[in-house]
Amino acid sequence: MADLDAALDYAWETARAAGAAILPHFRASLEVENKDRAGGYDPVTVADRAAEIVIRDRLRSRYPTHGLVGEEHAREAGSEPWHWVIDPIDGTKSFVLGQLHWGVLIALNDGARPVAGVAYQPFVDEAFVARAGGRAQWRRGRERRWLQTRRCARLADAIVVTTDPRYFAPPREAAAFAAVTEGARFTRYGGDLYCYTQLAMGLTDVVIETGLKPFDIQALIPLIEAAGGAVTNWQGGPCHDGGDVLACGDRKLHETLVKRIAARG
Repeated sequence: MADLDAALDYAWETARAAGAAILPHFRASLEVENKDRAGGYDPVTVADRAAEIVIRDRLRSRYPTHGLVGEEHAREAGSEPWHWVIDPIDGTKSFVLGQLHWGVLIALNDGARPVAGVAYQPFVDEAFVARAGGRAQWRRGRERRWLQTRRCARLADAIVVTTDPRYFAPPREAAAFAAVTEGARFTRYGGDLYCYTQLAMGLTDVVIETGLKPFDIQALIPLIEAAGGAVTNWQGGPCHDGGDVLACGDRKLHETLVKRIAARG
């Protein structure tokens, strides 16, 4: 695409339009469906599905040759490699509880990797946006602020965050979690997309997660990288297909933790 900035702005506007469809359902009486048939809990609501329809309609209108990949509706192939990856509400569990750690994620993928991403929280009207080759930015209305991860090369000085420690119960996952958290300043739980946005803001230092889907992470990869951090799988390779994810604000710390995980494996 010739103009990633225009695509990024349109994705931000689209996320705000999705937020308008979501907010009437927030902190309201809401029927919640469990999509997990294997005994876990993966909630979905009318707000998730309505927001994804809004996003798809807007993207289809502006970029008719692009594909669409979303969490709640079927994949739509495009006539070229470019495609959008959509999570209408990342953090649905927080959403149904009336908490604030949820938001809209929209990524633009060039066919090989995500090159632009938006994370938007409608209730507080704040967005985190970035594109490949650009700078990460926080937006609220007309306010703008550039984002930069903080330098933290030592694990002893680092704050580690993850959404739910129960995901690290199996032996392989437990070993990786221990490699990243043992010796850290402290560890905090909960956050979903906000784990990554706080990293981009320079407020935390390490995010470790497992079991992610592509739509959970693709919008956040350009954000972390543009803010100066590193985000990969646990082996240091690409993570845009989801699975195991390690993100660090300091690239030296990221290298150290990849080695620590490998040593525990």
